[in-house]
Amino acid sequence: MFYIENNIRGKRDRGDDMIAGTGIDIIEIDRIKRAVQRREGFIDRFFAPQEAAYFRRRGMNISSIAGGFAAKEAVAKALGTGFKAFGWKEIEITRDPQGRPTVKLLGRAKDLCADKGIEKILVSISHSRDYAVAQAVALGGEKHEGCNS
Repeated sequence: MFYIENNIRGKRDRGDDMIAGTGIDIIEIDRIKRAVQRREGFIDRFFAPQEAAYFRRRGMNISSIAGGFAAKEAVAKALGTGFKAFGWKEIEITRDPQGRPTVKLLGRAKDLCADKGIEKILVSISHSRDYAVAQAVALGGEKHEGCNS
């Protein structure tokens, strides 16, 4: 058996945590600002109640909203389908206790993830004054029962 040396405790078999898909998205923060200002239901249309509550706690910070939007796009790309196979609210970008973004999949997005053998999706979000960017990496590649839940 072949082992990969890394800085994570323990050894992993080759093939564990294979990259099954990647996605990246960049968006102009001003574009999201205009959409939020023009469309009263923008937040409710694209974000789950837990995500909307997070944005309210952050004072409806447009950079945070744009980052969340980009993260959803990146996850949809990492799954290989875009939003053709599921809806926007079936991907939730949540935060762990340290504030790091995490992915929670629901409904058809979660089913697709399981069908593709994706166990976990990692996401990273960043922004500058003008742009928000997010990258998602889907890990798995073989049929597994688990997926971000």
